[in-house]
Amino acid sequence: MSFSRRNSFFKGHALGNDYIVVDPQNLDFRLSPASIRLICDRNRGLGADGVIALGSSGVAEFGISIYNADGTEAEISGNGLRIIGMYAHSACGTTGNDVRVETKAGISRVRLKLGRTGEAIAASAEMGRASFRPPDLPCTLDVPELIDQPIEVQGRALNFTGVSVGNPHCVIFSEQGKDWTRDDLAELGPALECHPLFPNRVNVQLASAEGNRAIRIMIWERGSGETLASGSSSCAAASAAVRLGLVESPVKVNSAGGSVSVEVDDEFSLELTGTVSSICQGFFTPPFVEAAGTLDGTAE
Repeated sequence: MSFSRRNSFFKGHALGNDYIVVDPQNLDFRLSPASIRLICDRNRGLGADGVIALGSSGVAEFGISIYNADGTEAEISGNGLRIIGMYAHSACGTTGNDVRVETKAGISRVRLKLGRTGEAIAASAEMGRASFRPPDLPCTLDVPELIDQPIEVQGRALNFTGVSVGNPHCVIFSEQGKDWTRDDLAELGPALECHPLFPNRVNVQLASAEGNRAIRIMIWERGSGETLASGSSSCAAASAAVRLGLVESPVKVNSAGGSVSVEVDDEFSLELTGTVSSICQGFFTPPFVEAAGTLDGTAE
């Protein structure tokens, strides 16, 4: 890997959804929930929506673990996968245009689009197959599929579609002619994330159809809160929209951070495509390393 200096990191973003890539074996502090929260703190750390920890894989070029900003582990991240593609190209000097990445949810292939100067400017990630079955989220409802099911939250009667794309999602479409607001997201997001129907918590998308091939989403990410964009959320919402007959594939998914394209085939296999950018490479300073180590008693 490219981390030639102790305590090095790489930071990238996809539509403002930012992740920090580290190699735990290269750090002088333990990568723990507490140190992850410090790294992701936008005032006292680097600031990010999550951390990607490099590991080993016997079947792919990269094995990774993905952590939310609160230190909890996530199964998969579409934008995180695409950032790893960017990291492979710009920080590791990978010469090919695609890499295989193993996550907790399985193996994904990431393909890069290069600009005129040879820099990666966009990436596509295979995101597996969407499932609407309750055990795959999990969800405690006893129904064959989580399609347009009733849910009560904050005194409001709504309908949701539950989707697993390797991690769990709750997609709620607005009534025709009405738009969601950030106040809606602030009220419903945390309540839905921890709703009793979802024992492992859930990612939330408040969605609206915008024509035959586009939707707009607001995102409340499990363990991170409101985010500008989310690859897995885009895939889940696009899958739900196609399943409900609201749109056709490919689906343009618009969020506060920008737009991505999601291909949804007849078997609900998914491919996510959009821009991706590197931000910086650097190293944690000795005071930060000491502070992170102190959180878990590993500082000398």
